[in-house]
Amino acid sequence: MRIAVLGAGSWGTTLANLLSESDHAVCLWGHNPSHIMALAQNRLNRGPTESPLLNHSIRLESSLTAACEDAEGIVVAVPSKGMRSLAGGLAGFLSPGVPVISVAKGIEYETGFTMCAVLRGAGLANPLAALSGPTLSQEVARGMPSAVVLASECQRTALWGQRLFHRSTFRVYASEDRLGVELGGALKNVIAIAAGISDGLGFGDNSKAALLTRAIVEVRRLGVACGAKEDTFSGLSGLGDLTVTCFSRLSRNRGLGERLGKGESVANILATMREVAEGYPTARSAWRLARSKVVVTPIIDEVYAMLYEAKNVRESLKSLVARDCTWERDMGLGGQSAAPSWIY
Repeated sequence: MRIAVLGAGSWGTTLANLLSESDHAVCLWGHNPSHIMALAQNRLNRGPTESPLLNHSIRLESSLTAACEDAEGIVVAVPSKGMRSLAGGLAGFLSPGVPVISVAKGIEYETGFTMCAVLRGAGLANPLAALSGPTLSQEVARGMPSAVVLASECQRTALWGQRLFHRSTFRVYASEDRLGVELGGALKNVIAIAAGISDGLGFGDNSKAALLTRAIVEVRRLGVACGAKEDTFSGLSGLGDLTVTCFSRLSRNRGLGERLGKGESVANILATMREVAEGYPTARSAWRLARSKVVVTPIIDEVYAMLYEAKNVRESLKSLVARDCTWERDMGLGGQSAAPSWIY
């Protein structure tokens, strides 16, 4: 099939390679002509960790129209901050029957929209799907076995996307809960910053296990309040993605948090990062979304306070551990747990 991959960062180039190795005709688009020219010359995406050589069968384009004109499917791999602008461009010419798969992970601050909702809100009438899961691009690029979930409200689109990506080292599960898959993939980046802070403070595995266990509770709580299905967050885009992002040394979001935990300023960290850490903008969006849904999200709240209100890391830690004790089982979306009947 003729597939256009939009976004020439590490994840976009990795997926372009993966699709071309499955004998699809792939065009890789990037918004920066000089970056695309460099890719065309040396077939290498130079970054903090170099991607493998880009397959010579992959066509490179800096013109969005040229990249998509004959495409039978679109894979969108741009950073979340560029999604609305790209969506507006696609809506102007893309045939409405062409499926669009978002692999971007984020929540738009102004609207609370996931990336597929941004695409739809910009006027794109195409079938939409989201792909997410525990997939560090460096490991996928090296052919290490990985598993993801591809979700669409349209069963036909979900199964089409599953067939498009599935291969022996890249197992693809299908889901109908697109919203839950997108929220799980976005919110885990915020939690990964908290996990990195734990590492930066020198805490151990007990601390991180407790953090992840309680974090998945509030991620699920917020997701369900937005209309997602509860069990989605126990799957690949929830627990799976959360685990790998919080523990891996390859995780940009965990790395951001670790530097913050060691005492660096947010401004300095952001100024010296060579690739986008989506957890930074998502922390602000998630905090606002939780307020609008009246959902209790203590970990997300403290990450937001550290990133955007300059709250001291150890003060945030005190705020978390000083919270009142409660029942483990979450009995309501607002985070209020009802005592069992035998207590009375």
